[in-house]
Amino acid sequence: MMKIAVTYEHGDVYQHFGHSSQFKLYDVEDGRLVEARIVDTEGQGHGALVSFLTSLGVTTVIAGGIGDGARKALADASIQLYGGVSGSADEAVKALLAGTLEFNPNPSCGHHGHEGGHHGHHEGPHHSHDF
Repeated sequence: MMKIAVTYEHGDVYQHFGHSSQFKLYDVEDGRLVEARIVDTEGQGHGALVSFLTSLGVTTVIAGGIGDGARKALADASIQLYGGVSGSADEAVKALLAGTLEFNPNPSCGHHGHEGGHHGHHEGPHHSHDF
């Protein structure tokens, strides 16, 4: 059984590991998602979060930005980290299971890269259905 924890806010990967108020936990067995649920960290910060995740049996973490201390604590706890991830938490887990997750092996807090955004004006609502 693989347990994946994703820093979570409003359906997306939350970008500051140490400030995460929720994680979405995914139980995976034989490459298939068995269960997903949201857990509240109850205000625990940086150091306590790793112990919290360990107590839940988490083996893998998907996060946005994460500081060096938290990254080392996860490594010391033998928890695999996929950092620098953004977008939908559910999609990130699907991509991880499919072997296609794009992540940054050395993510850090405080760096916000938003290059390539579209800032044009659109007339009327824009709907995209090409997933």
